[in-house]
Amino acid sequence: MTMAIARIRVLLVEDSMTARKRFAEVLGGDPEFDVVAEAEDGKEAIELCRELHPDVITMDMMLPVMSGLAATEYIMAHCPTPILIVSSSTNRGELFKTYEALAAGAVDVLEKPNGNESNGSWERKFVSTIRLVSRIRVITHPRGRLAALGQPQGQRERICFPPVSRRQFKLIAMGASTGGPSAIVEVLRGLPATLPVPMLLVLHINEPFGAAFADWLDGQTEWRVKYARDGEQIGLTGGRVIMAPPGSHLIVRDGRLRLTLDPELHSCRPSVDMLFQSVAREYASGAAACLLTGMGRDGASGLLDVRKAGGFTIAQDEATSVVYGMPREAALIGAAERVLPLGEIGPALAALTAWQCEAKQA
Repeated sequence: MTMAIARIRVLLVEDSMTARKRFAEVLGGDPEFDVVAEAEDGKEAIELCRELHPDVITMDMMLPVMSGLAATEYIMAHCPTPILIVSSSTNRGELFKTYEALAAGAVDVLEKPNGNESNGSWERKFVSTIRLVSRIRVITHPRGRLAALGQPQGQRERICFPPVSRRQFKLIAMGASTGGPSAIVEVLRGLPATLPVPMLLVLHINEPFGAAFADWLDGQTEWRVKYARDGEQIGLTGGRVIMAPPGSHLIVRDGRLRLTLDPELHSCRPSVDMLFQSVAREYASGAAACLLTGMGRDGASGLLDVRKAGGFTIAQDEATSVVYGMPREAALIGAAERVLPLGEIGPALAALTAWQCEAKQA
């Protein structure tokens, strides 16, 4: 007797009937999926999520009655479900809402079809992304509950992490992928902006949605954030984050930042490994590196290079990772000197220096 394979139950949230119909037809043509319901606004999406408990939700950002962002915040706070944002909005304001949704717990983002794709390419990407998103174990995000209760979202309990040594660092490097936006904000809020070392950052985020991420992140904490420029000197100015721009690898060479269009590594450009490997060569024991939540293995071997060079290395733990892929690979090969919960990573990095460990308030 053959056992029936459980189908992936999908809730489509989209106010455009044309787009909704196309999404449903694509998934309806694949026996692996079952479109259990469709919603035209955020309020209806919440009601259907609570009633039907889908395996995955596709969520538009621009919705009537209740926005996709508000619906995402509520769902992730009260009935956590893997959410794939499917959006065509690329102006600054709408991009910021997308980043807010990712920070609230949405798993990934995919651009709506624009009609210029090669035959079937968008449909294949849509199906494969939903399949991946449906497998992710999501966690409760408290933002929606705090907002409903009128409580501040940025308060953090003071944590002091005992230093393992009195090492002084010249630079911190950090990498993240799936689940990265909220994790990065959490780390920065646990690091005092008075820390006199800069941070280099690589985040995997699909085009065209990475265009304004540095601007959005700049407003989330006291750290100043900008995209890297080829050839600029790093310097030793603290309280600033320099990000790899979308589509370019970021490396360090002779005290300067370099942007390259070298081939993708682990199907990624920018690649965390390329940043970490260059940091290990350039700074050796003067570097600290941190690998956060993400799918795949990008960053693991680079983190090991930093550790072998004498630098300090941290990987996020499984319990707090949206996807325990990249940090898991790092832990398995001994690349992480410490494997820590997300809330302890910022304080741990701060405590490794001579400066007082303080948790920030947003």
